[in-house]
Amino acid sequence: MIYYYIPNPPFLLLAVGFFISITCGLSFEAMLKQEVKAWSKNSSTKTLSQIQNSGLLLPFFGACVGICVFLAAGLEIFTFNRWFSYAVALPMTLLTGALLWSQLGKVLVQMEEGGSKALDLDVIDI
Repeated sequence: MIYYYIPNPPFLLLAVGFFISITCGLSFEAMLKQEVKAWSKNSSTKTLSQIQNSGLLLPFFGACVGICVFLAAGLEIFTFNRWFSYAVALPMTLLTGALLWSQLGKVLVQMEEGGSKALDLDVIDI
């Protein structure tokens, strides 16, 4: 008699990855708002590009780890191998995280040069 091993889907890993990414993302948002508010009150102390490199990296990295675990667990639910799931989720998360971090730096520089009016997308002068 031949027995087949059907692995249990990693629903717990899916929930844990989602929880980690949400909590770290909310922490990242709160820290970013706090740093920008402190910068706007006394803008002479440090530039916004220095804000990006201060304490924001740890919650951003935590959110990326949570997203990677969430994506890999989602792929595992569809019966993909664990190695294959992480081989797909890790580069995808690294690329997206790098692009987001780069875009954050550009937005902070744009805000520093033109203030919050530089980010107003609703008002377009033609």
